[in-house]
Amino acid sequence: MKSIYAVVAAAALTATALPVWADDLSYNLSVTSDYRYRGISQTRLKPALQGGVDYAHSSGFYIGAWASTIKWISDSGGDADVEIDTYLGYKTEVAKDVTIDVGFLRYNYPGNDLATSANTNELYGAVTVGPATLKYSHAVSNLFGFADSKQSGYLDLSATFDVGQGFTLVPHVGHQKVKNSPGYSYTDYSLTVNKDWQGFTWGAAFVATNTDAYIGGKGKDLGKNGLVISVKKVF
Repeated sequence: MKSIYAVVAAAALTATALPVWADDLSYNLSVTSDYRYRGISQTRLKPALQGGVDYAHSSGFYIGAWASTIKWISDSGGDADVEIDTYLGYKTEVAKDVTIDVGFLRYNYPGNDLATSANTNELYGAVTVGPATLKYSHAVSNLFGFADSKQSGYLDLSATFDVGQGFTLVPHVGHQKVKNSPGYSYTDYSLTVNKDWQGFTWGAAFVATNTDAYIGGKGKDLGKNGLVISVKKVF
Protein backbone atom coordinates (compact mmCIF):
# COMPACT_ATOMS: atom_id res chain seq x y z
CA MET A 1 0.00 0.00 0.00
CA LYS A 2 1.22 3.48 -0.85
CA SER A 3 0.90 4.90 2.71
CA ILE A 4 -0.12 8.42 3.65
CA TYR A 5 2.84 9.85 1.76
CA ALA A 6 1.16 8.91 -1.51
CA VAL A 7 0.57 11.60 -4.09
CA VAL A 8 -2.23 11.53 -6.64
CA ALA A 9 -3.12 15.02 -7.42
CA ALA A 10 -3.18 18.73 -9.44
CA ALA A 11 -3.45 22.35 -9.65
CA ALA A 12 -4.13 23.49 -13.17
CA LEU A 13 -1.21 25.86 -12.74
CA THR A 14 1.40 23.10 -12.48
CA ALA A 15 -0.18 20.15 -14.22
CA THR A 16 1.65 18.16 -16.88
CA ALA A 17 2.35 20.38 -19.88
CA LEU A 18 -0.23 20.02 -22.66
CA PRO A 19 0.77 19.67 -26.33
CA VAL A 20 0.78 22.75 -28.52
CA TRP A 21 -1.96 22.52 -31.19
CA ALA A 22 0.09 23.00 -34.38
CA ASP A 23 2.53 21.21 -36.63
CA ASP A 24 5.31 22.28 -34.35
CA LEU A 25 8.06 21.36 -31.92
CA SER A 26 8.15 23.39 -28.72
CA TYR A 27 9.91 23.41 -25.36
CA ASN A 28 8.82 24.72 -21.98
CA LEU A 29 10.60 25.52 -18.74
CA SER A 30 9.00 26.64 -15.49
CA VAL A 31 9.61 27.29 -11.83
CA THR A 32 6.81 26.91 -9.29
CA SER A 33 6.53 27.56 -5.56
CA ASP A 34 4.88 24.14 -5.08
CA TYR A 35 4.21 21.30 -7.52
CA ARG A 36 0.55 20.49 -6.97
CA TYR A 37 -0.96 17.62 -8.95
CA ARG A 38 -4.67 17.00 -8.60
CA GLY A 39 -4.51 19.25 -5.54
CA ILE A 40 -1.79 17.31 -3.70
CA SER A 41 1.76 18.63 -3.27
CA GLN A 42 4.43 16.47 -4.88
CA THR A 43 7.24 18.51 -3.30
CA ARG A 44 6.32 18.71 0.41
CA LEU A 45 4.95 22.26 -0.24
CA LYS A 46 8.37 23.29 -1.56
CA PRO A 47 9.41 24.77 -4.97
CA ALA A 48 10.00 22.68 -8.09
CA LEU A 49 11.83 23.03 -11.39
CA GLN A 50 9.95 21.69 -14.41
CA GLY A 51 10.38 21.39 -18.16
CA GLY A 52 9.15 19.58 -21.22
CA VAL A 53 9.15 19.09 -24.97
CA ASP A 54 6.12 18.68 -27.24
CA TYR A 55 5.64 17.79 -30.88
CA ALA A 56 2.19 18.29 -32.41
CA HIS A 57 1.41 17.38 -36.01
CA SER A 58 -1.18 19.22 -38.09
CA SER A 59 -3.09 15.93 -38.45
CA GLY A 60 -3.94 16.08 -34.75
CA PHE A 61 -1.44 13.56 -33.42
CA TYR A 62 0.98 14.68 -30.71
CA ILE A 63 3.72 13.28 -28.50
CA GLY A 64 5.71 14.74 -25.65
CA ALA A 65 7.61 14.43 -22.42
CA TRP A 66 7.66 16.50 -19.23
CA ALA A 67 9.65 16.33 -15.99
CA SER A 68 9.60 17.84 -12.50
CA THR A 69 11.56 17.60 -9.30
CA ILE A 70 9.62 15.85 -6.51
CA LYS A 71 9.96 14.88 -2.82
CA TRP A 72 7.08 12.51 -2.05
CA ILE A 73 8.83 9.27 -3.04
CA SER A 74 11.89 9.95 -0.87
CA ASP A 75 9.47 10.87 1.94
CA SER A 76 7.86 7.44 1.39
CA GLY A 77 11.16 5.59 1.72
CA GLY A 78 12.03 5.42 -1.99
CA ASP A 79 14.87 6.95 -3.98
CA ALA A 80 13.33 8.87 -6.90
CA ASP A 81 13.67 12.65 -6.83
CA VAL A 82 12.26 13.29 -10.30
CA GLU A 83 9.03 12.53 -12.18
CA ILE A 84 9.24 12.02 -15.95
CA ASP A 85 5.97 11.90 -17.87
CA THR A 86 5.65 10.64 -21.45
CA TYR A 87 2.48 10.86 -23.49
CA LEU A 88 0.95 10.60 -26.93
CA GLY A 89 -2.50 11.32 -28.24
CA TYR A 90 -4.83 12.71 -30.86
CA LYS A 91 -6.80 15.94 -30.79
CA THR A 92 -9.29 17.18 -33.38
CA GLU A 93 -12.19 19.57 -33.85
CA VAL A 94 -15.45 17.69 -34.47
CA ALA A 95 -17.74 20.73 -34.75
CA LYS A 96 -17.43 24.47 -34.39
CA ASP A 97 -15.86 25.19 -30.98
CA VAL A 98 -15.99 21.48 -30.05
CA THR A 99 -12.81 19.38 -29.83
CA ILE A 100 -11.99 15.90 -28.56
CA ASP A 101 -8.64 14.76 -27.16
CA VAL A 102 -7.71 11.15 -26.40
CA GLY A 103 -4.38 9.67 -25.41
CA PHE A 104 -2.07 7.68 -23.17
CA LEU A 105 0.10 9.06 -20.36
CA ARG A 106 2.82 7.27 -18.37
CA TYR A 107 4.16 8.70 -15.12
CA ASN A 108 7.74 7.45 -14.61
CA TYR A 109 9.59 7.58 -11.28
CA PRO A 110 13.06 6.12 -12.03
CA GLY A 111 14.35 3.93 -9.21
CA ASN A 112 11.38 4.63 -6.94
CA ASP A 113 11.88 1.30 -5.07
CA LEU A 114 8.49 1.40 -3.33
CA ALA A 115 6.71 -1.82 -2.30
CA THR A 116 4.21 -1.16 -5.08
CA SER A 117 5.82 0.69 -7.98
CA ALA A 118 4.81 4.35 -8.29
CA ASN A 119 5.01 4.15 -12.11
CA THR A 120 1.50 4.69 -13.45
CA ASN A 121 -0.23 4.30 -16.83
CA GLU A 122 -3.39 6.23 -17.66
CA LEU A 123 -5.71 6.50 -20.65
CA TYR A 124 -7.53 9.81 -20.98
CA GLY A 125 -10.29 11.42 -22.97
CA ALA A 126 -11.48 15.02 -23.01
CA VAL A 127 -14.20 17.08 -24.67
CA THR A 128 -13.84 20.84 -24.98
CA VAL A 129 -16.86 23.00 -25.75
CA GLY A 130 -16.04 26.68 -26.01
CA PRO A 131 -13.98 27.60 -22.93
CA ALA A 132 -14.88 24.49 -20.88
CA THR A 133 -13.16 21.08 -20.85
CA LEU A 134 -14.43 17.87 -19.26
CA LYS A 135 -11.73 15.19 -18.93
CA TYR A 136 -11.56 11.66 -17.56
CA SER A 137 -8.30 9.81 -16.80
CA HIS A 138 -8.40 6.06 -16.18
CA ALA A 139 -5.55 4.09 -14.59
CA VAL A 140 -4.73 0.86 -16.41
CA SER A 141 -2.04 0.04 -13.83
CA ASN A 142 -1.77 0.56 -10.08
CA LEU A 143 -2.09 4.25 -9.27
CA PHE A 144 0.98 6.05 -7.87
CA GLY A 145 2.01 3.20 -5.58
CA PHE A 146 -1.38 2.21 -4.19
CA ALA A 147 -1.66 -1.60 -4.15
CA ASP A 148 -4.67 -3.12 -5.98
CA SER A 149 -5.65 0.30 -7.37
CA LYS A 150 -5.93 -0.55 -11.06
CA GLN A 151 -9.11 1.01 -12.59
CA SER A 152 -8.86 4.15 -10.45
CA GLY A 153 -10.16 7.28 -12.17
CA TYR A 154 -9.95 11.06 -12.12
CA LEU A 155 -12.73 13.28 -13.49
CA ASP A 156 -12.20 17.00 -13.83
CA LEU A 157 -13.94 20.05 -15.22
CA SER A 158 -12.07 23.23 -16.03
CA ALA A 159 -12.48 26.34 -18.16
CA THR A 160 -10.22 29.05 -19.53
CA PHE A 161 -11.56 32.59 -19.80
CA ASP A 162 -9.70 35.40 -21.54
CA VAL A 163 -10.37 38.44 -19.37
CA GLY A 164 -8.28 40.87 -21.41
CA GLN A 165 -4.85 42.52 -21.30
CA GLY A 166 -3.09 39.18 -21.34
CA PHE A 167 -4.93 37.75 -18.32
CA THR A 168 -6.73 34.41 -18.26
CA LEU A 169 -8.87 32.96 -15.47
CA VAL A 170 -8.97 29.16 -15.01
CA PRO A 171 -11.46 27.63 -12.53
CA HIS A 172 -11.15 23.88 -11.90
CA VAL A 173 -12.78 21.07 -9.92
CA GLY A 174 -11.77 17.41 -9.97
CA HIS A 175 -12.47 14.16 -8.15
CA GLN A 176 -9.92 11.37 -7.66
CA LYS A 177 -11.29 7.90 -6.98
CA VAL A 178 -8.70 5.43 -5.65
CA LYS A 179 -9.86 1.87 -6.32
CA ASN A 180 -10.00 -0.27 -3.15
CA SER A 181 -8.74 2.64 -1.01
CA PRO A 182 -11.82 4.85 -0.53
CA GLY A 183 -10.20 6.73 2.35
CA TYR A 184 -7.78 8.27 -0.16
CA SER A 185 -10.46 9.37 -2.65
CA TYR A 186 -11.05 13.13 -2.57
CA THR A 187 -12.08 16.27 -4.47
CA ASP A 188 -9.78 19.14 -5.39
CA TYR A 189 -10.49 22.71 -6.44
CA SER A 190 -8.41 25.53 -7.85
CA LEU A 191 -8.71 29.01 -9.30
CA THR A 192 -5.77 30.19 -11.39
CA VAL A 193 -4.93 33.61 -12.82
CA ASN A 194 -2.32 33.70 -15.59
CA LYS A 195 -0.70 36.75 -17.17
CA ASP A 196 1.43 36.83 -20.33
CA TRP A 197 4.15 39.43 -19.86
CA GLN A 198 7.65 39.93 -21.28
CA GLY A 199 7.53 36.59 -23.09
CA PHE A 200 6.72 34.64 -19.91
CA THR A 201 3.48 33.31 -18.42
CA TRP A 202 3.14 34.33 -14.77
CA GLY A 203 0.61 32.44 -12.68
CA ALA A 204 -1.04 32.45 -9.29
CA ALA A 205 -3.38 29.66 -8.19
CA PHE A 206 -5.41 29.10 -5.05
CA VAL A 207 -5.58 25.33 -4.53
CA ALA A 208 -7.78 23.38 -2.10
CA THR A 209 -8.87 19.81 -1.37
CA ASN A 210 -11.42 18.20 0.95
CA THR A 211 -8.92 15.69 2.38
CA ASP A 212 -6.23 15.56 5.06
CA ALA A 213 -5.33 11.93 4.30
CA TYR A 214 -2.15 12.83 2.44
CA ILE A 215 0.58 13.59 4.95
CA GLY A 216 4.16 13.98 3.73
CA GLY A 217 7.62 14.39 5.23
CA LYS A 218 7.89 16.30 8.52
CA GLY A 219 4.12 15.91 9.03
CA LYS A 220 3.18 18.24 6.17
CA ASP A 221 -0.46 18.19 5.05
CA LEU A 222 0.08 17.83 1.29
CA GLY A 223 -3.53 18.66 0.44
CA LYS A 224 -3.82 21.83 2.54
CA ASN A 225 -5.27 24.97 1.02
CA GLY A 226 -2.58 27.19 -0.42
CA LEU A 227 -1.37 29.71 -2.98
CA VAL A 228 0.96 28.52 -5.76
CA ILE A 229 3.05 31.00 -7.77
CA SER A 230 4.77 30.07 -11.04
CA VAL A 231 6.55 31.45 -14.08
CA LYS A 232 6.79 29.59 -17.39
CA LYS A 233 8.60 30.13 -20.69
CA VAL A 234 7.66 28.40 -23.95
CA PHE A 235 10.15 28.49 -26.83
